[in-house]
Amino acid sequence: MSNSPLIAQLTEAVGVRNVLTEPGDTAPYLTDWRGRFTGRADAVALPATTGEVAAVVQACARHHAAIVAQGGNTGLSGGATPAPGGRSVVLCTRRMNRVREVDTENDTITVEAGCTLQAVRDAAERAGRLFPLSLAAQGSCTIGGNLATNAGGTQVLRFGNARELALGLEVVLANGAVWDGLRGLRKDNSGYDLKQVFIGSEGTLGVITAATLKLFARPRSRLTALASVESVEAAVELLKRMRSFAGPTLTAFELMARESLQPVAPLLGLKRFPLEPLAPWTILLEISDHDEESHARSMLEAGLDPDAGAPVSDAVLAGSIAESEHLWRLRETIPEAQARAGGNVKHDISLPLSAIAGFVRETGAAVERRFDWAQPLVFGHLGDGNLHYNIGCRDGHSPQVAFDHEAALNEVVYEAVLRLHGSFSAEHGLGQLKRAAAVRYKSAVELELMRSIKSALDPDGRMNPGKLL
Repeated sequence: MSNSPLIAQLTEAVGVRNVLTEPGDTAPYLTDWRGRFTGRADAVALPATTGEVAAVVQACARHHAAIVAQGGNTGLSGGATPAPGGRSVVLCTRRMNRVREVDTENDTITVEAGCTLQAVRDAAERAGRLFPLSLAAQGSCTIGGNLATNAGGTQVLRFGNARELALGLEVVLANGAVWDGLRGLRKDNSGYDLKQVFIGSEGTLGVITAATLKLFARPRSRLTALASVESVEAAVELLKRMRSFAGPTLTAFELMARESLQPVAPLLGLKRFPLEPLAPWTILLEISDHDEESHARSMLEAGLDPDAGAPVSDAVLAGSIAESEHLWRLRETIPEAQARAGGNVKHDISLPLSAIAGFVRETGAAVERRFDWAQPLVFGHLGDGNLHYNIGCRDGHSPQVAFDHEAALNEVVYEAVLRLHGSFSAEHGLGQLKRAAAVRYKSAVELELMRSIKSALDPDGRMNPGKLL
């Protein structure tokens, strides 16, 4: 295969060092982060410019090879992993990592798709600005992947998903043409908002090569707190209370079940949690204010005061940046702790806030009635209605038991979500993992609209086949 016409043209496009064909070299690109999906590819191409991306896409078109765009390979749904069969090329954007422009007057930053999220946040920080998208994987996930999956993260409550943070895109289309839509405009009513077609499309319509993103003023103060509550109903009540006290300065509001937090302690070397004993539910919340810290602290203390009606049994406020980072590590280490325990069946769902408490209570009971070994492990972004409703196994049962019953668990969870007018995919995308769920739970009209867009932009079906649709 290394002497094939396709490999020759890829080599011409990006250079011999940037076309990987040996199994030992390509292997890291062929399996997803969770180890759930492994595919095959004729080659991995690593372009460094938009022109090189276009040349790779054109070479694949000539030789009828599929194109699987990949950034940091941190996705949780197998969306950036090639399919097991067929001809394909993994197009990895990691070498496209330049910050092209920071415009502090327009409050925008233009970056290439292979920039890590952390690199974008750091560039904004150096310019005295904030780029608010924040994920546990921000040191390795890339902006291209964040946009392709419409990533959410911990600050959606205040700033919105990746979709809301993007003003313009540069995209290489399925035929190799380049659409330059890198306009840093807040208002542009000159036709279809084409960037929104590509955001969240998981590389099935084109390859995002660069983006112009919104920047924000850095807050003068940032305060983080943990609070203990006895129920999800109390957590929702606290969220409403904090919104009334803090308004738009409430940046994050994370929910963590006791069962999700407990495995974090040995991983972080903790002898005790900041709040002990652990309550059934713990809230991590943050206020970012443009006033003095005393103003933020007064809002936070008033909102969490049980003597004034706050539905909390205990609370602790971070007294420094280091303490704040310590509290955030509790939340951000949950996925790693679950992975080290053998993994679980993951559900990334969203619901109206008014439905969440009932969903958690009723679905947990339904799961445990049907599967006496099952242990719901719930955490997530309560502020925007996004729960990671994972299901593992109680002590004494192998984690494999949950995977053996994955389809049945999915049915219980997804049916409950749909009854409550929620979504079975909030921020992780569909990838390979949830394609069947899309066919089952989306309406025929919606699926046909999606297929029409796919057919118009990728008539040969070469852009990331086997994903999303």
